[in-house]
Amino acid sequence: MDETLKRYRESIDNIDAALVFMLAERFKITQAVGEHKATHDLPPADPGREERQVARLRQLAADAHLDPDFTEKFLRFIIDEVIRHHERLREG
Repeated sequence: MDETLKRYRESIDNIDAALVFMLAERFKITQAVGEHKATHDLPPADPGREERQVARLRQLAADAHLDPDFTEKFLRFIIDEVIRHHERLREG
């Protein structure tokens, strides 16, 4: 295999691993948030916060020369999954 390609792929593999661990940590925290919301009878979703987060991350993406639309789709997927978990916690 081409050594340059091999190094690129090793870097991609490392980044993918970091992303998985970061997502796992994020979901541990959002799980605690969901439990707090369920315990205190708070709604599973907070549309205002979601809008602020999307706007903030779209700007970060633009600053990082990453497609803001892609970033928003990725974040929306995560937010939807978190809300689904929060709804399940609320239902018991």
